[in-house]
Amino acid sequence: MSDVTDNLQDHPVLVVDFGAQYAQLIARRVRECALYSEVVPHTMSAAEMLAKEPAAIVLSGGPSSVYAEGAPSLDVALLEAGVPVFGICYGFQAMADALGGTVGHTGGREYGNTTATITHTESVLFAGQPAEQNVWMSHGDGVTEAPAGMTVCARTPGAPVAAFEDPARKLFGVQWHPEVLHSAHGQEVLRNFLLKGAGLEATWTAANMAEELVEQVREQIGEGRAICGLSGGVDSSVAAAMVQKAIGDRLTCVFVDHGLLRAGEAEQVKEDFVAATGVDLVVVDASQQFLDALAGQSDPETKRKIIGREFIRVFEQAARDIVGAESSSEHPVEFLVQGTLYPDVVESGGGTGAANIKSHHNVGGLPDDLQFTLVEPLRSLFKDEVRQVGLELGVPEAIVWRQPFPGPGLGIRIIGEVTAERLEILRAADLIAREELTAAGLDRDIWQCPVVLLADVRSVGVQGDGRTYGHPIVLRPVSSEDAMTADWTRLPYDVLAKISNRITNEVADVNRVVLDVTSKPPGTIEWE
Repeated sequence: MSDVTDNLQDHPVLVVDFGAQYAQLIARRVRECALYSEVVPHTMSAAEMLAKEPAAIVLSGGPSSVYAEGAPSLDVALLEAGVPVFGICYGFQAMADALGGTVGHTGGREYGNTTATITHTESVLFAGQPAEQNVWMSHGDGVTEAPAGMTVCARTPGAPVAAFEDPARKLFGVQWHPEVLHSAHGQEVLRNFLLKGAGLEATWTAANMAEELVEQVREQIGEGRAICGLSGGVDSSVAAAMVQKAIGDRLTCVFVDHGLLRAGEAEQVKEDFVAATGVDLVVVDASQQFLDALAGQSDPETKRKIIGREFIRVFEQAARDIVGAESSSEHPVEFLVQGTLYPDVVESGGGTGAANIKSHHNVGGLPDDLQFTLVEPLRSLFKDEVRQVGLELGVPEAIVWRQPFPGPGLGIRIIGEVTAERLEILRAADLIAREELTAAGLDRDIWQCPVVLLADVRSVGVQGDGRTYGHPIVLRPVSSEDAMTADWTRLPYDVLAKISNRITNEVADVNRVVLDVTSKPPGTIEWE
């Protein structure tokens, strides 16, 4: 393996998850500092964590009280190993408790925006920052007495000890959440810990990521052959480009037209991606197969699992066909390449103690009798990192910056049973929304805009001076950096009006258009 791989992934910054809703966001913020990070559960022993030879450790927040029965504990051995440690919220309190400080009720709670007073502006964490700054708090307990040797660096109205540090022991912590954008100087605090407090070098760049991941693919596949499930989206396209660079013509991309695509999508993949990359592409029309399998199914988890299962069956047949066409049964296709991302893994319950929010077709929806060895070169990356790697590999910008589209396609944007008629309704509405967003120059201002058909819901309307009883269409424009969190995009009213008017005028059986203004959390980006 390359020296780049050895340097970057062999000594990760570990983010210890104490049950925080932002643990993955912390990992992403670490990567924004050009350092490789991994999330590990708090149930992992100190010995196991230290065996990973971490460059630094970040302790996340969490919902517990450190003194409550059954609360996650922190092994003091982790703080005495000489590895730089940074505690956040619960992690900060757990550090204080393990080192002999005092944690308890402070007489008040702090939630949301709070003003922190920096009492030690020359500290490692706060060097060059203002003496007062807005921070995001979420705690009911607080550190009332810092451990011996710690210098108290900040306070807030509800937290007399809101930050402390001991540079000699490389131990640091803050009560607030520096990883969220509401903390005005949060990223500076985290960067100061990593680069100054821990003394790390920022080397996790797009170029290094691409080189490392290509080398990993080359090592995994060896002299074998692979097929890649290509959807035309950025994830599968970058994965395909990466594997092609690693193994050349031993990769065949399989584009499955499952009948759940948006208008014009199949043609775009066939023409644009092949022209840009020269990849060997096999197109399989399996639309009827998927429709038959989905008939009568309305439960979203069931639909996702069916789509995942049928994808694999199509790939298995494609692999057999490829081998048969080349008369080379001695060299079967052993590997299946997928564009699985870190958020897919997290939402599918892929981490220890992680909740299964919904099964992604390429993670939780895979059949037990899978005939391939999976190759998932992007499994540890966030979406923005995938785009950086894609550009580094020479993937065209038109593909790299394409708005995300789920692998299960329109099948999970129809609330209810998937039928050919309902797909045509949704395709028409989706095309109108995309056309108007492009015409308004908003394609790069939003993360994506799922268009959802409430197929099992009807409402009364008036069209052509007559009563109608049609379906509602939901517009879900969202802004995000990595899909772990998101907010609804405030589109101009005139654009929304154009989209609504065109859909209700041009799409049969639709008489109402509504706007989803829910953030993530609590809602997910897709409805199913």
